[in-house]
Amino acid sequence: MKTWIVEDNATLRRHAETLLRERIPSLTPLIAISTGSEALVRLEREPADLLLLDIQLPGANGIEIARRAWKSRPSTRIVFWSQFKDEVYVRRISQLIPPETVYGFVLKTSPDEKLVQAVRAVACEEQCWLDREIRGVQARALQSPSALTEAEAEALIDVALGLTDRGIARRRYLSRRGAQNRLHSLYLRLGVERDEEPGSLYSPRNRAVFEGLRRGLINPDVLAEESAALDLWLAENSE
Repeated sequence: MKTWIVEDNATLRRHAETLLRERIPSLTPLIAISTGSEALVRLEREPADLLLLDIQLPGANGIEIARRAWKSRPSTRIVFWSQFKDEVYVRRISQLIPPETVYGFVLKTSPDEKLVQAVRAVACEEQCWLDREIRGVQARALQSPSALTEAEAEALIDVALGLTDRGIARRRYLSRRGAQNRLHSLYLRLGVERDEEPGSLYSPRNRAVFEGLRRGLINPDVLAEESAALDLWLAENSE
């Protein structure tokens, strides 16, 4: 089974490679890759059967690599290996998973045995394997009453990027009232006070960003990515 370890930290990359060679020798050939951009170039030339994939990578993040891999070959098996359990990552991964595959998510804080269990389950037993903490985040992100809809998630990103109601309406091709309705729905979902009259305790926009950061619905890396996408959209749609 052709296996790639995509991890930018050299120590962790070598450790994972040694561990998998010793514990699951059927995962060959085993290729170590240090950047997201290199992984994308390789995907253009050859498919992988299994990816042990970090999420935050130079050149391209792990979620984009997973999207490309699954688009060209839905049966590709992926084990996400990350120190982050942010809800935004769990949500985005869940939106990508094709029905033809199994996947895993193990935290880097887990002991080696859990990493081996996750890879063996996905690669050899064809079973999904999620760290217990990730299962909890996934339930909150997708099933709980506080789970954001796609429109609410977009509104949170737009607010965090500093867009006004008019800016949100223009970017999302909505009326101004439509943008305000999205914000109202977001504020209700996050339990944010909406009273903006003089004497209010806080701004609902700022509080929404705070709640988003606290829950892991947004983070600096996601916002940097979204800011770049917004800049591109503005360049293409300048008046």
